[in-house]
Amino acid sequence: MTNADFHSRHQHLLDQLALYLREAEQILAAWDTYSDEHTGPDGWPHDEGAYGFRQAQRDADTWRSFNRVRSGADDLVATAEAQLQRLPERSVHHRWVWQIGALRTAQERIGSLQSEWLALRATLPQSVRPGVEEYDGPLAGRNAEAWHYLDEWSLHGQAVLDIHNALRRSQSRPATAPVAALPGRDSVPAKPRR
Repeated sequence: MTNADFHSRHQHLLDQLALYLREAEQILAAWDTYSDEHTGPDGWPHDEGAYGFRQAQRDADTWRSFNRVRSGADDLVATAEAQLQRLPERSVHHRWVWQIGALRTAQERIGSLQSEWLALRATLPQSVRPGVEEYDGPLAGRNAEAWHYLDEWSLHGQAVLDIHNALRRSQSRPATAPVAALPGRDSVPAKPRR
């Protein structure tokens, strides 16, 4: 892969991550609204079946949205880690290191859950397809288990974008220090002439 290809692919992944972050926020906001409207003051749902169905929908929607990033998530994390090393220390926010660590852990768990799902799916009879409980139940289970890790990406994924932007800003700064004012010149701006 050429350098231009890498940068093009990386920019595409960053764009997909930004889209995921927006969609995940919308999905969570819709869920919060639903949850607030369909639970009592004690936090228990009015209708557990409908609540569980809607929660499963939230999980599936979040997985579907993250799917556009999932295949490149390891690369996003690795690139962010490398970019952190190249940033001037003054440009690094202390939270970025642990946020990238949280993303790596989340991605490992998401990958494991997907592998487990694919292994289970391979054992299902050919007659078991989407829409059949033997298929949909384990798939919903994968989505439910993954939701926490997908949420980690929605919470901390912005760090990948911020690190990328910080590196771009640091590379666009002039290499020399700004020119100081000439000695003896008044630092107060001149009054406009009339």
